[in-house]
Amino acid sequence: MKDKFYKYIQELQDTITLKIEEIDGKAKFDEDQWKRPEGGGGRTRVIENGNVFEKGGVNISGVHGALPKAMQSYFNVGEVNFFACGLSLVLHPKNPMAPTVHANWRYFEMYNKEGDIVDSWFGGGQDLTPYYLFEEDAVHFHQVCKISCDKHNPEFYPAYKQKCDEYFYNAHREEGRGVGGLFFDYCKTTEEMSMQNWYDFVTEVGNSFLEAYVPIIERRKDLPFTKNQRDWQEIRRGRYVEFNLVHDKGTLFGLKTNGRIESILMSLPPQVQWRYDHHPKPESEEEKLVKVLKKPVEWL
Repeated sequence: MKDKFYKYIQELQDTITLKIEEIDGKAKFDEDQWKRPEGGGGRTRVIENGNVFEKGGVNISGVHGALPKAMQSYFNVGEVNFFACGLSLVLHPKNPMAPTVHANWRYFEMYNKEGDIVDSWFGGGQDLTPYYLFEEDAVHFHQVCKISCDKHNPEFYPAYKQKCDEYFYNAHREEGRGVGGLFFDYCKTTEEMSMQNWYDFVTEVGNSFLEAYVPIIERRKDLPFTKNQRDWQEIRRGRYVEFNLVHDKGTLFGLKTNGRIESILMSLPPQVQWRYDHHPKPESEEEKLVKVLKKPVEWL
């Protein structure tokens, strides 16, 4: 399964980066192949200063070895070996009318001293972070998510949409990071779902990513915007950074397993503002967004 899924994310990385370059029309992804001293490595691809994308990364990795002490207590296990692989992407458009998008699909195995698999699971999801709220964009993104889920189980979309709203939440700000999408983790073998079934589901969602995001970026990338709207985008990006550094489990896992720091922090936008006690003007488009982030919306 790990070989099959790693092959899948290699191909998906190629598909997504080619499409993003085509949309941008100027910038190309720089590729960095790296090795992890303890075992494994990855392929980091970063795009910067394009016509459409100010910064973005589409990374894959497959790492293995002894599970570090910090993660043993997190998983509540003793000394075990692990393998983890996944694709992680974040795209930050220049235009404040265009939303940031994040996605991640991953697979994890844990082994005993004899090398037998004692646990394995899939995880992942995709979510949208707008700076200005276009409701039809949120509806489209969620519609694609729901279609992918419904092919496998009609209960998946409502469950994983709720998990996404709960996970991508800045508790210290009492607001969501964006308008959500899907989030699922610890997807293991059950009576209803084999690991092959989970593989089929996760790859279904991965394959739907471009369909979910491309129509939105095409609609918004060339809209006019003002200096004030750009400032608002950079202030909201600050909240994005706060989530990734304070709450995100993937960031934590990467840092605690001696991950490659450039790849882990690739998700951070290049231009960000933190203004003291900043509040949008009442009845403004900016306030409209913040009100939606305070309470999750059923977009469908």
